[in-house]
Amino acid sequence: MKQILFAILLFIASPLAKADEGMWMLTDLKTQNEAAMMALGLQIPVETIYNTDSLCLKDAVVQFGKGCTGEVISSQGLVLTNHHCGYAYIQQHSNVNNDYLTKGFVARTQREELPCPGLSVTFIDRILDITSYVREQLQKESDPQGVKSLSPKYLQKLAEQFALQEGIALGRGGDLELKAFYGGNRYYLFVKKIYRDIRMVLAPPSSIGKFGADTDNWMWPRHTGDFCLFRIYATPTGEPADYSTVNMPLRPKKHLRISLEGYSEGDFAFVMGFPGTTYRYMISDEVRERMETTNFMRIHIRDARQKLLMKEMQSNDAIRIHYASIYARSANAWKNALGMNEGLISLHVFDTKHAQEQELLQWEAAKGDTTCAAAYRAIENIVAQRHDARYHQQCLQEAFVTGMEFMRIPSTTALVTALKDKNKRHIQRATDSLRIAAERYFSSIPFADVERKVAKEMMRQYCKYIPVEQRIGIFKAIEKRFKGSTDNFIDACFEHSIFGSKANFDKFIEKPALYKIENDWMVLFKYSITDGLLQTAIAMMDTNQNYNYAHGVWVKGMMDMRQAKGLPIYPDANLTLRLTYGQILPYSPKDGEVYEYYTTLRGVMEKEDPTNWEFVVPDKLKKLYLSKDYGPYALPNGDMPVCFIVNTDQTGGNSGSPVFNARGELIGTGFDRNYEGLTGDIAFHPTLQRALCVDIRYTLFIIDKYANAQHIIKELDIIK
Repeated sequence: MKQILFAILLFIASPLAKADEGMWMLTDLKTQNEAAMMALGLQIPVETIYNTDSLCLKDAVVQFGKGCTGEVISSQGLVLTNHHCGYAYIQQHSNVNNDYLTKGFVARTQREELPCPGLSVTFIDRILDITSYVREQLQKESDPQGVKSLSPKYLQKLAEQFALQEGIALGRGGDLELKAFYGGNRYYLFVKKIYRDIRMVLAPPSSIGKFGADTDNWMWPRHTGDFCLFRIYATPTGEPADYSTVNMPLRPKKHLRISLEGYSEGDFAFVMGFPGTTYRYMISDEVRERMETTNFMRIHIRDARQKLLMKEMQSNDAIRIHYASIYARSANAWKNALGMNEGLISLHVFDTKHAQEQELLQWEAAKGDTTCAAAYRAIENIVAQRHDARYHQQCLQEAFVTGMEFMRIPSTTALVTALKDKNKRHIQRATDSLRIAAERYFSSIPFADVERKVAKEMMRQYCKYIPVEQRIGIFKAIEKRFKGSTDNFIDACFEHSIFGSKANFDKFIEKPALYKIENDWMVLFKYSITDGLLQTAIAMMDTNQNYNYAHGVWVKGMMDMRQAKGLPIYPDANLTLRLTYGQILPYSPKDGEVYEYYTTLRGVMEKEDPTNWEFVVPDKLKKLYLSKDYGPYALPNGDMPVCFIVNTDQTGGNSGSPVFNARGELIGTGFDRNYEGLTGDIAFHPTLQRALCVDIRYTLFIIDKYANAQHIIKELDIIK
């Protein structure tokens, strides 16, 4: 009790111990966060959130796909996540005749639930700190501080060795993931169970689930019902399995209880999820590098591509459906980069970083040590040396890898090898394999005219930012064979390449010839892009290897300083399960403006614009609004809540994360951050950064009153 009281006093007394900053490891909650969380209003023991020995809330929080979060909300394996997290799978099942993106989807029975090939849901069974084991193994290496310390391949080998040594049985669907934290100063092993038979249950129309679209993206106030429902299926004994008609809804170990009580200003809330990547331990030179390379290219090149794609999408429903998910992903990252660059300047993040750097250097100097100072200078030099290569690399990535869908042409390596060997059996095998791969490729690129237009624009963008003497090798051929015309080169790709059209490929594959592959424009273009990426990687190889060591030393210094001052520490996000906590609070983005902490359905109606696809309101939703037919989901004053904000610390990957009240009950689903908080990946701003969340009452209202899916409501454990 004395320790808890001391921790509370320390928390209250220290202006640096911001309760709302930190993506905390669940394993550290008891020692680092319990007192602060209880001081803010937590009403349950932290053991009910995370417990190594019994079921806890952690067991109902899942990784949805590879980059989102979800939560299990029924005893029949129902998973709630964001509409934008399920968007690719809604699009996968949509066509002009069944446009679920526009109209929404509801499975009235479990038999109607739609399989989603490629989608997985991952549970975290155990989290183990095996830092000492990893360090022991690294000491056996010739370069213990080298690239292996962060190599996923090497760490996977260690994970398997450790599991074998400790007798950790994985079973069906089991998996191991060992990750480095704090720049390689700690290592945690995650024991997982992965389910791969996931089926779509309900998706609201995009006019609800994506209301506001690009205009409102990353903005507050927000009025979107960004949610959808999926179900986990398993064998009759509850084991993970590939899709099968004999599989049954999973009976999960734990599912969440849902509260209709709502929240008030200042209420405590906490969030669990899988935040993607943050860079809180960057020095200021790295921040500037991020602005000038990754963010710069993302802003300018994606802007050009998106304008072209949007024009094409608005001209044809089939094109719109096909590119919907591609466009959404691109636009999301584009606006993030734009807002981040603006915020880094307006919020004086460079000054904040400089102050942090000087604090550590002075603290270290007072001890007579210069280890961190040397690491700091090393990072400065590394950033300067790799700048040009990273700039070029990011341009290649945005213009050609991300920007050109058609560059995902199948590999011809096996066929080339077989043709060179003149082995008929190998030629036949490679031909058959390439034929199958080509079928998948052409089905994924159904609009060659759109791809051609995008490619021409991407070539223009690349040439705009990369000078002639630095461009990849294919440009020498363009200059020689096409008189420098990138448009003519792209036309030649689509007209003459074996992958330019299905007809071209069919003609080639009937009688494959080595010279045709070796002189194929698309193949040569892809090889040139790959070589360009390789050359930029080689140019940065030595500096990046040195960076890993220097960064680890710098982060270790930050850890030591904070621990010496009695302050809690947390690692950068890396798509592993974390907890963040804070309060439901309004904020003021600028002088004279105050944003409330929640929005209502009235705001949807105020934003309605039938001429703008982003702000179309479904007729049924308008009727429900006019009749105030909100059921048990309305506020005490009769309004229908839609979204709310909380000052928790979140980033990409937290999409779909459960938002809990002080009693550990579900009150919402996180889906975004506010524009003013987009610097949060690099520097958290406690007075401005907010997580945007769908109110669970709006989710239930849409399921119940809009979709008439009362059978789903009956599945849920709702506390009124």
